[in-house]
Amino acid sequence: MAARPDSPFGARLRAALDERGPLCAGVDPHAALLAQWDLSDDVAGLERFSYMVVEALADRVAVLKPQSAFFERFGSRGIAVLERVVVDARSGGAVVIMDAKRGDIGSTVAAYADAYLNPSSPLFSDALTASPYLGFGSLEPLYAAAEKNNAGVFVLGLTSNPEGPQVQAAIGASGRSVAEEIIAAASARNAGVSPMGPIGVVVGGTVETPGFDLAQLNGAYLVPGIGAQGATAADVKRIFGSGAGNVVPSSSREILRGGPSVAGLRDAAARSVDELRGILD
Repeated sequence: MAARPDSPFGARLRAALDERGPLCAGVDPHAALLAQWDLSDDVAGLERFSYMVVEALADRVAVLKPQSAFFERFGSRGIAVLERVVVDARSGGAVVIMDAKRGDIGSTVAAYADAYLNPSSPLFSDALTASPYLGFGSLEPLYAAAEKNNAGVFVLGLTSNPEGPQVQAAIGASGRSVAEEIIAAASARNAGVSPMGPIGVVVGGTVETPGFDLAQLNGAYLVPGIGAQGATAADVKRIFGSGAGNVVPSSSREILRGGPSVAGLRDAAARSVDELRGILD
């Protein structure tokens, strides 16, 4: 059982970004990366990969983001590895964002809240990614659990996949896009919390510059796609402008290709932090 964090999520995340630099490193043990590291595509390979990433980065990057799907594919033994990744990463001082993109209604969302945002769970993480596309309010049990337990939730806002605009750019009765409505709802939830509220938003690093103010959020933006997926620090500055200080740029393959050595992973992460600091600070 994990202890409930002493300080709110926004304060912990702000402190980690200020101390360690603006970087979220993904823990994505997909089959191609296991092969690149000369590891077997099984639980043994999963363990070797994941524990090395945590050993290399947990004490020096601000955020680690394990992608749950790459652990789930190995069943209960894979989930056991994920549980250790979360515990060891948090013990190393990294803020852990569980990338599971959960979303449903009612008792199901409440169960997800118990699984990821309740300190009594072995999967308790500092924050969870979630999909608000059954309605922002459908995730209320996650928001409530995050606020109670000093954790956070990152809802999907503007994603880089080509199918995303079919939903996210659709204009509602208010005259605003669905994505803008979601960000406005998150902003309202974060109102009055300093330095940042517990509700963040995911915005892809290769999206077009939105036609509305992103600085309204009073929360963090998780920005995947930095590095191997084509987004750069300059893209982050272009999209967020003066609000770039609350961005958590996320890079997975760019850093993980620095393995399988601890030194290689640390060097790759340090290069990313230096590049991002040079533009975002």
